[in-house]
Amino acid sequence: MPKKIDTKKIEECIREIIVALGDDPNREGLLDTPKRVSKMYEEVFQGMTLSNREIAEAFGTTFENEDYDSETHNNMVVVKDIPIHSYCEHHLALMYNMKVTVVYIPKDKIIGLSKISRIADMVGRRLQLQERIGTDIAEIVSMVTKSSDVGVLITGEHGCMTSRGIKKPGTLTTTTTFTGKFQTNDLLRQEALLIMK
Repeated sequence: MPKKIDTKKIEECIREIIVALGDDPNREGLLDTPKRVSKMYEEVFQGMTLSNREIAEAFGTTFENEDYDSETHNNMVVVKDIPIHSYCEHHLALMYNMKVTVVYIPKDKIIGLSKISRIADMVGRRLQLQERIGTDIAEIVSMVTKSSDVGVLITGEHGCMTSRGIKKPGTLTTTTTFTGKFQTNDLLRQEALLIMK
């Protein structure tokens, strides 16, 4: 059962933050800000209401893979450069300009390509770490396709590095997640990385 985001509580907290920042939440420009932020959070954190299993069920449309041969099959499906955004759980800072590439070796089921994008998008709609986004996507794709051979490559910028602290805009963070054959077979992983980049 999906969890519910407490929008009223968010409104109250945003109002308190405005006060704590030394501003007046009753002035014209800020009057509706708590409600707007609450509505925005409900949208951008929608993924927090769903478990990985529930995301897999929501976007689990698959088709029979008629060409599957368990003895010889190492053909890869790659969906590249899926744009997503997320929020860093350490600072609540935006992770942006993110691109996700997913590769998997199908078995007897293949997933609709748009579903991979939807999975990546929904996983991003949580308080996250970039590394966990990759493992969550890999886990969900594996649940849906029944393939243990999944890879995820993510690049992105982190607001906690670009707009505060060290303040280095343009700095990209790259993470990879590999499971199954991609984890154990160096040549296959290298081939996947060449295609994914």
